[in-house]
Amino acid sequence: MSDPTAVPTARPGTGTRPAVLVLALSLGVTTLSLLQSLVVPSLGRIEEQLDISAGAAGWVLTANLLAAAVLTPVLGRLGDLRGERPVILGILAVVSLGTLLAIVTTSLPLLLVARVLQGASYGLFPLSMSVLRRELPEGRLSVAMSVVSSTLAVGGVAGLVATGLLTGDGGDYRHPFWIGLAVALLSLVLTAWLLPSRRVTGSGRVDWWGAIVLGAGLVLLLLPLSQGPAWGWASPATVGCLAAAVAVLAGWVLLQRRTTQPLVRPAMLADRRTVVPNVAGFMTGVALFASFLAILQYVQSPPGITGYGFGAGVLEAAVVYLLPGGVVGIVVAPFAGRVVGHFGALPTLAAGALSGIAGFGVLAGLREEPWLVVLAGVLTQLAVTVAYAALPALVVDAVEEEETGVANAVNSIARSVGQALGSTLAVTIIAGSLDPVTGLPRAIAFTLVALIGAGASAVVVVVALLGMRGDRRGGRGRQRDPLADVERATAGAGEWSPVSGIR
Repeated sequence: MSDPTAVPTARPGTGTRPAVLVLALSLGVTTLSLLQSLVVPSLGRIEEQLDISAGAAGWVLTANLLAAAVLTPVLGRLGDLRGERPVILGILAVVSLGTLLAIVTTSLPLLLVARVLQGASYGLFPLSMSVLRRELPEGRLSVAMSVVSSTLAVGGVAGLVATGLLTGDGGDYRHPFWIGLAVALLSLVLTAWLLPSRRVTGSGRVDWWGAIVLGAGLVLLLLPLSQGPAWGWASPATVGCLAAAVAVLAGWVLLQRRTTQPLVRPAMLADRRTVVPNVAGFMTGVALFASFLAILQYVQSPPGITGYGFGAGVLEAAVVYLLPGGVVGIVVAPFAGRVVGHFGALPTLAAGALSGIAGFGVLAGLREEPWLVVLAGVLTQLAVTVAYAALPALVVDAVEEEETGVANAVNSIARSVGQALGSTLAVTIIAGSLDPVTGLPRAIAFTLVALIGAGASAVVVVVALLGMRGDRRGGRGRQRDPLADVERATAGAGEWSPVSGIR
């Protein structure tokens, strides 16, 4: 008797044209990374145009990442229960509405609502992988996954360039969202036309309470980190939020233990084999945004006033200082996957993290020349690309076949929370070090952010080394079936975005 919750295997000859299907899914995945990267270079313009603090502007990133952490596993579960096609169409419709709201509003609260709605786009990638796995024969599956996965990188780089071109110096931060809206609507139309509808085989329910409690705990954790300088680090509000975050997240763990079909199985969180990729994903997410935000703010600082920086405009900051790292990520991602297959995921993860330590070291102490800052961006982006190439193989190796989807959802949460924490810490440190005379950050702020990134990369090295030591002691002799090898192949497919760092 077959398992009704199992993912159906692909069946050749279903009438689905692979090229057409890949086109529709690729455009949807492009929407995901495009919408995130559009706001990265324009945070300064958002701050100026909405007349808000840097800490408040940082929540334009953080709100999106928090939504991703909560919504990704929920949307994946809905795909199992309702079918991928209606869930993907629903996501694209919500994302289009959120992007339209971001265009028309001049209110920070409504912009944050728009970014939360756009956060639903993070569910597009795992759902797209599920569609490909079901619709295509195994012989074409790895190539199709490679094409769809690589569009994450393409969308991320395109978002950086589009923001630079459309925002420029003094342009409206809302202009780049028009590109995001156009791509989202085109993807919605193509998906409705081309994506086949299949019989739903999953059963069960969505753990809505688990998602709500998790979201509340994450907000309570990140809110005091972003508002600490304004509230005071020892103020009742800051301490109270942190204490409440601990209580709510502890309650979430208890809730998951008592739920028949939990959002996340608690035992998985404590398994050493899953702890390694989850901690590595979390720390890599922290490092990713520490790099982006530090470089963007630093290169746009006027040297005549601050004594540092290069006075770059938004376009120059995006194209000259961030784009090289994005291009390197696109080129390196497929080769990184091959290195994972040859040398193993943990040694590859450690080597990539060493590149991150080197890049953040350059950013911390050798940032006087523009080429050095570009080098720092390339090295840190290389670390992220290599890490995110190694993580899927670690997740697949860590769990039994039937738990692969759940394990990837947990890893997705870890990455998204790490990115949210990294963006919050970077914005908080930079905003908290303003010189009262110039109104601009002091140079020490960028050194501190770089050291945070270096520390996060160092933790990844330590975790990888501990994982290798544990493997030598316990062995990893479990045999994987060919379907697991297909999933592992996505690690070499450019699956991980060099801009957003998401799956």
